[in-house]
Amino acid sequence: MVENVLLASYMEAAGLKQAELAQRLNTHIERLTGSPGSLQDRHIRNWLTGKTRWPQTRQRIALEAEFGVSAETLGFLRPTRIDSTQRTAPSRAPSEDEDPVKRRRFATVAVGVAASALLPVPTAASRPRIGMRDLDELEMAFNQLVAADNQIGGTVKLETRALAFAHHAQERLSVGTMSERVKDRLYLLGAAFTGTALWAAVDDRAPDRARGHLERALHLARLSKNPEIELRLWGHAALLASQRPGGVREALDAAQVARRSTACRRDPLFSSFASARLAGVQAQAGDCNGSLRSLELARKAFERADPEAQRPAWIGFYDHAELDGLHAVVLSRIGRAAEAEAHLHRTLGGLRDGYVRNRRYYTANLALAQLDQGEPEQACLTALSVLPDKASDSLTGRTGQLLERFDKGLASIAPGAQCTSEWTARYLTNRGQQP
Repeated sequence: MVENVLLASYMEAAGLKQAELAQRLNTHIERLTGSPGSLQDRHIRNWLTGKTRWPQTRQRIALEAEFGVSAETLGFLRPTRIDSTQRTAPSRAPSEDEDPVKRRRFATVAVGVAASALLPVPTAASRPRIGMRDLDELEMAFNQLVAADNQIGGTVKLETRALAFAHHAQERLSVGTMSERVKDRLYLLGAAFTGTALWAAVDDRAPDRARGHLERALHLARLSKNPEIELRLWGHAALLASQRPGGVREALDAAQVARRSTACRRDPLFSSFASARLAGVQAQAGDCNGSLRSLELARKAFERADPEAQRPAWIGFYDHAELDGLHAVVLSRIGRAAEAEAHLHRTLGGLRDGYVRNRRYYTANLALAQLDQGEPEQACLTALSVLPDKASDSLTGRTGQLLERFDKGLASIAPGAQCTSEWTARYLTNRGQQP
């Protein structure tokens, strides 16, 4: 499991495997100290999994020299100082890495060597010219990531790849010359890639990582001056806040910001999407009437939208089937399970090929709606269709949470039923546990 997605994204952007990075860092350490480093791929793996959260001084300086950013930017966490009132560890002689005099001397040498290793700042005449063709390649990569998200949902791998492409966009901004139009589009792509990483973290229910991506993505979106990407990001911000206990007020505010965006005034489809997402947050907040009004606004706006208009790839999933699905989620939250089930059947009947993640998500919602109506056997059949054939780590994120709710609800409603036993056995097996 990758915990440090920031380090992973820098490695992905540089095309470095674990063993390759270890070798390069050992070379940096030898240049800095005169003695070869002893890093191996297992050390890199410990950094990626979070087992080691703060490498030794020489390792950190080698990392900073390799990637040109701070250890914190690479996702490492500086340990907090122990309060003087707390129990202290037994005294011992400081190691070479901990000795303050040697550490200062080492850092001074390292800064000088790292600085000398940097390329001189190129003149405007020597910088590469970035044109629309370069951006088309990044746009194609973004579309592929969107397709992968629709297929498999938010994963650490998707999050890492999205961040790596965001780094590529940032590099082009730093080293190239370009027109204002190209610059704005590069900022847009940087925001889009970072937003995809944000969505992957939200879908994977990893709020700490998601919050960091959100701040960066919104900054890039403002620089791009593109209202559509800001709308997307505020929608993600609303969902992220709604996952946090006590965060519904913040979620409502974020969803309202998205609903009032310029993109909604320009295109009814964006207005429909933002209104449907707002309805979901209102339902979560207990505002039944407000959520139904927002759903009606979403439906009317959708009917006015031009289906042939050119729009960014990330909104491509939003069609009539998705509107029905979001409608169903709202109805479930306000206690209208039978109506929710009807909408979910329409959603599952209308979902296009390739939207595997959404199909699993809405099927899990259907199982819950059936369970809420006192139909455990039918609900079990529906929920079982979501499970993979063998043990898998795919039961995570939002769909995984829905299935966990289903498991607890089924055990409460029909604890001794045969369907409950069958579900429990399959569910535990797929989670890698003994039934």
